[in-house]
Amino acid sequence: MRQYSMIIALVFIMILFQVLTDGLLLKPLNITNLILQNSYILVLAIGMVLVIITGHIDLSVGSVAAFVGAISAILMVNYEIPTFLAVIISLLVGAIIGAWQGFWIAYVKIPAFIVTLAGMLLFRGATMIVLEGKSIAPFPESFQKISSGFIPDIGSGSIHVLTLIIGFALSIIYVFTQIKSRRTEIKYNVEVSSTGMFVLKLVGLVAILNIFTYVLATYEGIPNILIILGVLIILYTFVTNKTKAGRHVYAIGGNEKAAQLSGIKTKRMTFWVFVNMGVLSALSGLLFAARLNAATPKAGNLFELDAIAACFIGGASAYGGIGTVPGAIIGGLVMGIMNNGMSLLGLGIDWQQGIKGLVLLLAVAFDIYNKNKAS
Repeated sequence: MRQYSMIIALVFIMILFQVLTDGLLLKPLNITNLILQNSYILVLAIGMVLVIITGHIDLSVGSVAAFVGAISAILMVNYEIPTFLAVIISLLVGAIIGAWQGFWIAYVKIPAFIVTLAGMLLFRGATMIVLEGKSIAPFPESFQKISSGFIPDIGSGSIHVLTLIIGFALSIIYVFTQIKSRRTEIKYNVEVSSTGMFVLKLVGLVAILNIFTYVLATYEGIPNILIILGVLIILYTFVTNKTKAGRHVYAIGGNEKAAQLSGIKTKRMTFWVFVNMGVLSALSGLLFAARLNAATPKAGNLFELDAIAACFIGGASAYGGIGTVPGAIIGGLVMGIMNNGMSLLGLGIDWQQGIKGLVLLLAVAFDIYNKNKAS
């Protein structure tokens, strides 16, 4: 219910800012900018929601992203290491950082708040040390295209044909998988929505998907970063919903002691959740550095708060055990559209921070209200 209510809220916020900005919000150029501007926060939100589901928190992701961005700049700009190899090394650095923090949290049993707060300070300082207080730029063009490039087209007209084809293909795949899932649920006597509501849902989502891809096609097409995000969303949604590891993550967040007694290796799972968070923090740092075309000491500032807010707004519970990857993406989009809309209206950063804080407080209050009502 929380997730669907946030979808409704997202649509309402989009309509509101579309009216207030005289149609600027949903112009093709601005939609593309929305994707590029929020990609690194959405990547962090995917990892953060797993951390929150297990009942922990990670305050270090912004500093880790900045540190890895600095390492990638030193590798590619100073030492001229090939882009692919530098990216792999940077992701490995993120995994090592995640393992370092995961060890203290999972095996030494130091609260995640303390460990990641220390990590936030440690890696922010390390970023300033390796950069010596200066920015490093520019990155190779092949690296910049990760965040600023677009998929090539098969035509030469004003409309990006390949984007339209991808949108149509995704629509067919979505309809097929939903029908197959519904038949399976009916076969096992699982309660399903009425046929009318099911068809209405399919038609609505397919229409939104194709309108979205058409809008992108009228500009430059699908950004490379959207492909990366799409793969991550599909992969992590599958892992959390369809795999044993995903079930174990939810079990640990629901009741860690009960999960341990049932045979789940809670320490190992918690450790790997933080390793995963380190890798996604590194990826976020790479995406931000590629978009900025520079590694700076101030990179990643407040990224952790935006990622945490996206998860809670998208339906994750402050008590652990509840949350979804699509919900975190929806929460991230709510925050991103609010930021973009308020910027288009000319609101200062002071008003933006205040309004975002109020939205986060209301989202968590709504979660606690529903929990108390259910109990």
